[in-house]
Amino acid sequence: MESESLRGLLDEYAELEEQLADPAVHADQARARKLGRRYAELAPVVKTVNELEATRSDLAAARELAVEDESFAEEADRLAERVPALESRLTELLLPRDQYDGSDVVMEIKSGEGGEESALFAGDLLRMYLRFAERQGWTTEVLDATPSDLGGYKDVTVAIKSKGTDVDGVWARLKYEGGVHRVQRVPATESQGRIHTSAAGVLIYPEPEEIEVEIDPNDLRIDVFRSSGPGGQSVNTTDSAVRVTHLPTGIVVSCQNEKSQIQNRARAIQVLQARLQALAEEEAAAKAADARRSQVRTVDRSERVRTYNFPENRISDHRVNYKAYNLDQVLDGELTGVLDALRAADREERMAQAQSGA
Repeated sequence: MESESLRGLLDEYAELEEQLADPAVHADQARARKLGRRYAELAPVVKTVNELEATRSDLAAARELAVEDESFAEEADRLAERVPALESRLTELLLPRDQYDGSDVVMEIKSGEGGEESALFAGDLLRMYLRFAERQGWTTEVLDATPSDLGGYKDVTVAIKSKGTDVDGVWARLKYEGGVHRVQRVPATESQGRIHTSAAGVLIYPEPEEIEVEIDPNDLRIDVFRSSGPGGQSVNTTDSAVRVTHLPTGIVVSCQNEKSQIQNRARAIQVLQARLQALAEEEAAAKAADARRSQVRTVDRSERVRTYNFPENRISDHRVNYKAYNLDQVLDGELTGVLDALRAADREERMAQAQSGA
């Protein structure tokens, strides 16, 4: 017997199928993309429901036939084993999804303890994420950056976007990356060959297609300045870069990569909206004692989520006890292993909560 909620999902899927077959819907690309993602999200549910219903029907028929012909008993046993697997699969598919799993993201990487070495490591992390995005067919845009003297970054902000209507967007894959990332290696500035430990912080938040946060213009202080490159050298002869400060929260967003001051201002406010929305959700989650993972807001080595050990070519994620000895490949953008481990751990936790009635 289908639950009312499951019946509702099946009805929604049928309705989406009709809407997506209407050429008029595709005149609005944003709407078509949104409907397409929801349709793709529900497709595995519908497929599993159909398989489960067919298997149960075949099982009943096989058991009935086995009463008169024992040759059907083996078939009945095989089908009986398949039913629990499909039921478990359906339970997993019906788990509440993160509403932003299909969203693009804005990522900030900030150097921390370790001075210039930390800034160089921040640059390594940026390259790692840019290479991973390239492997996924995503597009990236560096919105703002403060380079260090040796070619690293004191801080850098990058937007990462997917192009398709896949169920899982950038947020679904990278949402676990927030936190303190620690590196252990011999710095380029170390003359004695000693291994140093430093850290960089990663902040990541979804950039929803429909921003819900409204900003009072009176709450903003907007400053303009000249874009700068490595070592502080000016790369623009006009004051086109924009720094937006949200006075109530103290959040500061800078953007200098667009061609005009107007474009930089619009992009900075868009990023500010996404950050305020993420902040509002974090506060709501805290009040509700939600179990969502929290991101580290200070670059403190004691609160690390991951360690990159160069001498041993080892990467370790301390949240899921993941360890692998392919650090060189990871820094070249091969993040699939550690991201899959984090996703699997999250799925197992949610499954356990669902089964316990939490």
